[in-house]
Amino acid sequence: MAGWLWRDFIRKRAWWLAVALVLMTIEGAMLGAFSFLIQPLFDDVLIAGRAELVVWVGLAMAAVILLRGAARLSNRIITAHLAKKTRAEMQEHVLAHLLRLDLGFYQNHSPGHLIERVQGDSQAVHALLRGLITGVGRDGASLIGLLAVALYMDWLWTLIAVIGIPMLVMPMLALQRRIRAKSAQARRNAAEVSNRLDEVFHGISTIQLTGTEARESGRFHQVVEKHRRAATRTVIAQDAAPTVMDVAAALGFAMVITYGGMQIIDGDRTVGQFMAFFTAITLMFEPVRKLSALAAQWQNILASAERVYELLQIQPHITSPAPPHAPVPGRAACDIDIRGVHFAYGREPVLRGLDLRAEAGQTTAIVGPSGAGKTTVFALLARMVRPQEGQVLIGGQDTAQMDLAALRGLFSVVSQDTALFDDSIRDNILMGRPDVPDAELRAACEAAHVTEFTDQLPEGLDTRAGPRGSALSGGQRQRVAIARAILRDAPILLLDEATSALDARSEALVQAALERLAKGRTTLVIAHRLATVRKADRILVMDHGQVVETGTHAELLALGAHFARLHALQFADG
Repeated sequence: MAGWLWRDFIRKRAWWLAVALVLMTIEGAMLGAFSFLIQPLFDDVLIAGRAELVVWVGLAMAAVILLRGAARLSNRIITAHLAKKTRAEMQEHVLAHLLRLDLGFYQNHSPGHLIERVQGDSQAVHALLRGLITGVGRDGASLIGLLAVALYMDWLWTLIAVIGIPMLVMPMLALQRRIRAKSAQARRNAAEVSNRLDEVFHGISTIQLTGTEARESGRFHQVVEKHRRAATRTVIAQDAAPTVMDVAAALGFAMVITYGGMQIIDGDRTVGQFMAFFTAITLMFEPVRKLSALAAQWQNILASAERVYELLQIQPHITSPAPPHAPVPGRAACDIDIRGVHFAYGREPVLRGLDLRAEAGQTTAIVGPSGAGKTTVFALLARMVRPQEGQVLIGGQDTAQMDLAALRGLFSVVSQDTALFDDSIRDNILMGRPDVPDAELRAACEAAHVTEFTDQLPEGLDTRAGPRGSALSGGQRQRVAIARAILRDAPILLLDEATSALDARSEALVQAALERLAKGRTTLVIAHRLATVRKADRILVMDHGQVVETGTHAELLALGAHFARLHALQFADG
């Protein structure tokens, strides 16, 4: 795990890290220098009364303190920059990886858990650079410097002072294992908290309309309590490590004061030697405590790093095949063939030997009851999912042999749940295409009837759409999606219940825009409202994962079977 963090995120910044380590060493070593100056302060200045050394000892101590402060500040600036930069890089790396994963992955991992992985668990690399490495460098240098001074003053005193430390090895190892387990549990609980918040904020309208605020507060209280208990146990375990070291410190201090005090009384050692030693040992136990706490922090870092690493090991099942790729058909040749396709979500079969054909340049409607597999057809076409059996062909070419990006470039999609982002309406239409001329953008907006409402807004196209497009009405969101599809100018248009949630006026505007958009394109339409597919060149009726009827609107009504029954149910009142 440490090797992965070093190789992928830290090694590229090794030079700056080396500079920071030098500064940490200077900062830590100054404690040893300060304790060393205690001996001349007592023996030569305070006891012997050598006035000529007062200024020099004072200046030396001031220089040590100033140098330590300058090294500390410089080190903090460098490590803060390194830690923030590296954490941001890890977050970007994890998100880039997540964007490559298949829809099946997202069906099993909630948004809140993934947000915590990207934001919370990436804190591991920040803690590693900002806390752990800084602590090891600074406190390690302090420990070495102070230990050197203590040994210089009296090696036997030093041995007596640290005699209790070896007895703590086994308890400390057991404590580290406990910290790692508790840290991992706390991270999982934190993900549950994030997931619950995500669900509450996205479902706020439903919660308020159903009066379930108290219920949601209670559910949130439960997950917060689980996280609080796990996090508290982690903190207690981490804080126990320095306390265990205090046991060794207490034993060592009692023994060295007894033995050293007797030597001073007998005249074998000077007061200055003892005070320098005592200062070094006193200061030494502080970095020892910090290093033991850092050992606990390392377990916490490992728990988070392991979660990130496990996520990065998940590979997408749907990728571009090895070259050479099947050629992408031109606009006039985008006929669609689905042959003998079987597909299931888990153990639930959705498509059962589906055979389907849509002619290039025509509008083909797919209708049928809920659960018939209509939306799954769209996912298969764009290889968002892959069939267990059968083939999907476009222009006579197997889509599994096409370059994935080129394949998905064949499609424009307008669905009932239009995906808009908390950016300007302009950015939501352009979707990463800043090179589109203003005239072309304006034409697309006019064709999609977007200008009918944006021209009335103070900021026009630069008005923000709000989170998930919440600042716009349903009809406005659909028109933005249509303008996006017009600019995309893809040869195949997929319409998934694009007008089902709109009022009569909005539906008329959106329907008119869709009809203009569909001209010259291979268009597939999913619709529950049969009135919206009257003009389709061909209608496919699906039931239980198969096409059970094919024909025009009039032909299917005359057939008097599945389509006719669906039609009768919808128009029974009129």
